[in-house]
Amino acid sequence: MTALNVKDIFNDLHQIPEVGFQEFKTSAYLADKLEALGYEVTRNLGGTGVVGIVKGAEPGPVMLLRADMDALPFVIDGEHKAIHACGHDAHCSMVLAAASLLKDKVKRGTLKILFQPAEETLGGALAIIDAGVLEDVDLAVGLHIRPVQDLPFGKLSPAVHHSSSTFANIKITGRSCHGSRPHLGVNAVETAAAIINAAAAIKVNPTVAWSCKATAVKGGGSAYNIIPDSAEVTFDVRSETNEDMTELLDKLRRVAENVAEAYGAKAEFNLPGGVIPAAVLDPALTAEVAECIKEVAGEENLAEELKNPGGEDFHYFARTYPNLKSAYFGVGVAAEPGLHDPNMHFNPDGLQAGVDVLEKITLKKLG
Repeated sequence: MTALNVKDIFNDLHQIPEVGFQEFKTSAYLADKLEALGYEVTRNLGGTGVVGIVKGAEPGPVMLLRADMDALPFVIDGEHKAIHACGHDAHCSMVLAAASLLKDKVKRGTLKILFQPAEETLGGALAIIDAGVLEDVDLAVGLHIRPVQDLPFGKLSPAVHHSSSTFANIKITGRSCHGSRPHLGVNAVETAAAIINAAAAIKVNPTVAWSCKATAVKGGGSAYNIIPDSAEVTFDVRSETNEDMTELLDKLRRVAENVAEAYGAKAEFNLPGGVIPAAVLDPALTAEVAECIKEVAGEENLAEELKNPGGEDFHYFARTYPNLKSAYFGVGVAAEPGLHDPNMHFNPDGLQAGVDVLEKITLKKLG
């Protein structure tokens, strides 16, 4: 079977960027290619997700290769645009090219190729989980191109350890009154300011990277001489570990509720987007990925494992299925000026190394 060229796939996908859960052209393209390769294909999983399956003749594990499909939304000169500013078109290209190499080489177990929707919404992985795609999976491998600040061109990292992240929203209810008689009311804006100041004093384990920062404040009455009875504060919260994230959120909740009570107000604490789990990667599978990198790219191109304060919904897989072993590696393509920049660009010549690593690690398990 003729292998697909990763740069040709990338050039096709880069022309049809679509935002989360609207990847209709993208998913159709990928599903059609998988079917042409001879995979058993299921479409519209979790919305627009695509899964291709090939089974070996001998018993073995179920292994999943995952790529995210969605582009990012931007408003440029007043026009709404979808732009592949995070490299998801590159991820799909590498996984599809690897699938073309692997179709006739799977001897043991089952290979699942997953093209996942809506990673940027941080809801795509949960939709795929709800669709039952991960129920029988033993091994899952994901990958991401890295900005030049993380990896030089041609280098590959065997692990990208994303952090846990969430948005914490605090709605404050006070009591309005005339500005000349503030003692008759409870100022929700002042309460919000006190919560922000108190949150700055939160501390957790100093050996773990974490942050808790106010990023939005809303409040104010219908007129400037009215003591406001409502306000809202949003915090961006991140932690290197899931355990410290739990502690951090508990302290932030108690700060909000206790400070509000001290001011005579009420605080409603919620996490509207849920909590994205930190990476819990399997050490043995990660070590095998490192060996694959050395085999296909040379030991000189094996980089160190990376720690990343960003979130990635791939890690919902291992959190939902604790027995699942996962690996997630980084591909150096000199992406600049940075991910999520509408002008992000990179050297696609670096994508073939990602394809080769995917093929190599899959054959170690299923070949």
